[in-house]
Amino acid sequence: MAVPAPGFLATLIVPFLFKLLGAIALWVVGGWLIALAMRLLRRIFNRGRLDPVLVGYLLSILAVVLRVILVVAILGYFGVETASFAALLAGAGLAIGAAWSGMLGNFAAGVFLQIFRPVSPGDYVEAGGVEGTVEEVGIFVTAITSPDNVRHYVGNAKLFGDNIKNYSATPYRRVELVAQLDNSADVGKAISLLKEGIKQVPNQVEGKAADVEVLEFSERGPRLAVRPYTHTANYWQVYFDTNRMIVEVLGQAGFPVPRIPVAMQGGAAN
Repeated sequence: MAVPAPGFLATLIVPFLFKLLGAIALWVVGGWLIALAMRLLRRIFNRGRLDPVLVGYLLSILAVVLRVILVVAILGYFGVETASFAALLAGAGLAIGAAWSGMLGNFAAGVFLQIFRPVSPGDYVEAGGVEGTVEEVGIFVTAITSPDNVRHYVGNAKLFGDNIKNYSATPYRRVELVAQLDNSADVGKAISLLKEGIKQVPNQVEGKAADVEVLEFSERGPRLAVRPYTHTANYWQVYFDTNRMIVEVLGQAGFPVPRIPVAMQGGAAN
């Protein structure tokens, strides 16, 4: 039986063992550095307002990417040609990105929603073709409950790429209503009565008087803008109470019901 020559061991086996030990050291040290980087990033992210689920997703993806880079580096240390391997990974990433373009778009938009916070749970918004209260800003979709108590799930890409109207971003909002008067009505008296009557509507903003002014003129007569201010949570209560106040105040004061002009009646009949 032939015994390997000492030169063979010195030129092949021993360098290979050194490279193997070096690769193991690279894997251990690289893994430790990756774990350290993940812990530091988690602390940084947790100091912000990012959703914990989103933080977990981002750190998991980053950890996988760093592990792949570490493996490619170790293969290069062994002298393995990594250019084709990197091209294969790039092609696979491109194929996955093309197949999941919609999902990745929603995910990217979810990240930006978490960072910039244009909407938050509890906000009343109009976005992505839906109006209602935000229940949850998820990784891929945002849940919004409309005033008729229907839950809508809007893709984050659509929500973030569209105009967002956030009614809860400011301390209060204006309720816009109109009181139609007859041409024969006393406009000054109507404004005075409505300004007094609207003071009885609860849940208005303190120190912010409601606006009651002439808005425009129509064939029936002047139209008054009646605009109290309230918090979003009380919007509909103030809206309906103000409408009822307009009817009661003008009715009790004997204001005539706006009449349709004769010319308009004839046009309608024709």
